[in-house]
Amino acid sequence: MNTAAATKQRFLSDPQWWKIALMDFVDDLRYYKDLAMIAEPFEIGDEEKDAVLAGVIETLCDELGLEIPSWVREVPPCGEPSFLSNNEGIKAIAIVESPVRLRLRNIFVWDNFLFRV
Repeated sequence: MNTAAATKQRFLSDPQWWKIALMDFVDDLRYYKDLAMIAEPFEIGDEEKDAVLAGVIETLCDELGLEIPSWVREVPPCGEPSFLSNNEGIKAIAIVESPVRLRLRNIFVWDNFLFRV
């Protein structure tokens, strides 16, 4: 079972594959629905990834009916809009489709970003 803090450490230890660590966290939180996974804050230090992880936690808490930990609200949004896809042609779609909790943090993704099979 991954915690938010452990997930952030995985981002740092293997930056090329940070999205895999994020999706492992998504899978675990959805499966376990355990508030202990998000009880402790992660270390702040990468504006984009911090905003993504915080927005994902908020989105999943909304989805699962879990209370959003107060520390998550203190994670700042990105100063500039961040599009997780490097494809210029889909930016407009990401602006429209991005889940609200990510959009509020200036993170833009497709609506299926958190869909898992």
